[in-house]
Amino acid sequence: MLKFATFQNFTTVPNGQWLFAPGLNVIVGENGVGKSHVLKALYALLKVQAASTSDGLTKAVLERAYADKLVKVLRPESLGRLVKRRQGRDRCEIELAMTPESASSRIGFATNAKSQVDVVRAPTTAVDLAPVYLPTRELITLSPWFVALYDNYHLEFEETWRDTVSLLGAPTVRGPREQRAAQLLDPLEKSMGGKVVLDAQTGRFYLQVQGEGRMEMPLVAEGLRKFAMLARLISTGSLLDKGYLFWDEPETNLNPKLTRVIAHSIVHLAAQNIQVFIATHSLFLLRELEIALADHAKKKRAAPARFFGLIATDEGVRLNQADTLAGIGELTALEESLKQSDRYLNLDE
Repeated sequence: MLKFATFQNFTTVPNGQWLFAPGLNVIVGENGVGKSHVLKALYALLKVQAASTSDGLTKAVLERAYADKLVKVLRPESLGRLVKRRQGRDRCEIELAMTPESASSRIGFATNAKSQVDVVRAPTTAVDLAPVYLPTRELITLSPWFVALYDNYHLEFEETWRDTVSLLGAPTVRGPREQRAAQLLDPLEKSMGGKVVLDAQTGRFYLQVQGEGRMEMPLVAEGLRKFAMLARLISTGSLLDKGYLFWDEPETNLNPKLTRVIAHSIVHLAAQNIQVFIATHSLFLLRELEIALADHAKKKRAAPARFFGLIATDEGVRLNQADTLAGIGELTALEESLKQSDRYLNLDE
């Protein structure tokens, strides 16, 4: 589990310590304040540790592995471009405090860094399960051809796409884990109107609708394809027990009805020992998350939650964090939605 992260001079992200919940962690803010940068940095470092063997947890190996993953995930022209922009040289540091403590790490790099970081603290144990990163768009229609294309050509795509597409093609779980997956899949399959199936010969995905046969995934509405992607990752066990989910703006291309379903699915995953990190500026999604959290608490299946507000100021971006949405104070990203509601109610006046 990720207990906290400390950022110092990393892009637009405010300096300081982020204290995470073992369940759901929600980053709220308007565009350009660093929400996605936080998700990608955490994902990149955890992905390196999950992919490393005990022999690969040496400083020499990690120095290049961390740098390579940060560049491929965040896509700067050079590693040093991830240091907060200001005149002269500066140094960025990122620290992850984990449970167990032996998995904790700390890295640093300067403005002139190109392909190597300084490993201030190297983890001595790997992360058990690989993290999952879901971008704003769906990826299920990129399977299986995208992985081979990415591995053989220089493509200007974030490596999170390649990582996630490779997970989508994994075999589905069987036995007791299959029963747990079925419980998580039920609301998603009801919303999609069918089950996600994989053609073993072609590697392509379809939506199996009872009484209607299979529908090619590109013909399915994009919002429902995001449900299909999540459903597939649950059925393969990538999002079933423990592990980490990073999801950038889950509400993108979803109508309010589907947003409500995805909010409850996110909270349900967080209650199943999966540490979830999402970034959003949707007031509707935030309210649905709070409703889902309250529902789980009533059923004594609470998912611990933590909220982070990023606020742009004249001095830079400020971080507020609390255990409730109300605790992080007023946010510009949400104020416009509230103001619109007021304007709409005043139309007849």
